[in-house]
Amino acid sequence: MTPSSRKIAKEAMGSSIFVRTLSTFGDFYTFSGNVFKQMFTRRFQFREFVSQAWFITTVSFAPALLVAIPFCVVIIFQVNQLLIQIGAVDLAGAGAAVAVVREIGPIVSVLVVAGAGATAICADLGSRKIRDEIDAMVTLGIDPIQRLVVPRVLASMLVGVALNGMVTVVGLVGGYIFSVILQGATPGLYISDLTLLVGLADFITSEIKAAVFGMLAGLTACYLGLNAKGGPKGVGDAVNQTVVFAFMLLFAANSVISALFLQIKLGA
Repeated sequence: MTPSSRKIAKEAMGSSIFVRTLSTFGDFYTFSGNVFKQMFTRRFQFREFVSQAWFITTVSFAPALLVAIPFCVVIIFQVNQLLIQIGAVDLAGAGAAVAVVREIGPIVSVLVVAGAGATAICADLGSRKIRDEIDAMVTLGIDPIQRLVVPRVLASMLVGVALNGMVTVVGLVGGYIFSVILQGATPGLYISDLTLLVGLADFITSEIKAAVFGMLAGLTACYLGLNAKGGPKGVGDAVNQTVVFAFMLLFAANSVISALFLQIKLGA
């Protein structure tokens, strides 16, 4: 093969979607490894962490509340309809606890974090990237991962865990109102059955899910923001990609964590 043929073949391989996808995944995992390494240094930016946690909370709290109420209530309402058909409406509390604590709480809370908080993080870092602020930090000897990324990832994890608790409470209270007032469940049995199928281990697993989801959303937003190219349009594209990729990672992680938890719980 002549040198020109090798060059053409190399360019064709480099431009293929499959190769670029593998390269992107490799870069993302390398980036994530650098973030984890920087998390355990003494140069932690606590002020930036608090600022970002408050910022993500302000943009995520109201949307999480507004999404949690109808989402939780609709799911619980459908579960109760099935229980009514088999004459077991008094088990509404157990069904609501399983639905809200195990799945709805972490998914709703961190979907909002990914949709609101992560996009804001990506837009912030992307705008800094196209204004060459990131390159200026590197020139000054400041590590952007340690200074900007680590506080944002940890803040996403913290807010995800906090919102999960809020969504869980809202979901169970909303489920109580609908089950007791509209569907005829017994108030005392609803409350007593909340712990029939769900215990402390389920809630801890739910919080772990929320933390992992928040970490993935934060990593995705920071990676795409720091790699934004092409001016303002590139930043907009990175923000759109953040939503899509974060949701894909969240659902994949949810499937893995749920399967592992059920295997451990059933095995115990």
